[in-house]
Amino acid sequence: MAQADETGGDGLLPDAVHHAIKPGTALLRLETTRVRQGILDGAWWPRSRAVGAELPALVSALTEHLGPIARVGLDASAWQELPTRLVVDDRVIHIDSFPIGDDTVLITRGDQDHFTLLVVPPRTSPDAARAAMARAVRADNVSDAEQILIDTDTDTDTDTDTAGDG
Repeated sequence: MAQADETGGDGLLPDAVHHAIKPGTALLRLETTRVRQGILDGAWWPRSRAVGAELPALVSALTEHLGPIARVGLDASAWQELPTRLVVDDRVIHIDSFPIGDDTVLITRGDQDHFTLLVVPPRTSPDAARAAMARAVRADNVSDAEQILIDTDTDTDTDTDTAGDG
């Protein structure tokens, strides 16, 4: 029943959260147990594919909840000008790049504590982004990132640029 209370009866995010979600939003479901039931730990909707412009805000937001972030793993083919490290809030964040194309970002806290976030493509419509993010943070989610984006009709090739919305 707690799940219905947190998300509303339809399994989506509460209405107040729906209005707050816009490009640049990170939505997290953090579990403090050793066994995580869902595949994803949260979702992120960047405004663009420019790592230097987008990643600092995500790292800062995650640091508030998780503590210091050591590494970020990204799909090399999905981002522009991927550096090997960034300085965020006076801390060096190492960036690992992989040609995996899996619509996720891997966050490492400490030596081995990993969190996997769905990356909602920047040009996604607000309704599709909200639906994808809501699915990603469900504790019982067993769909991978690609399937969530397909199921929520997230269109990465849309002509609508939401980077200026806000």
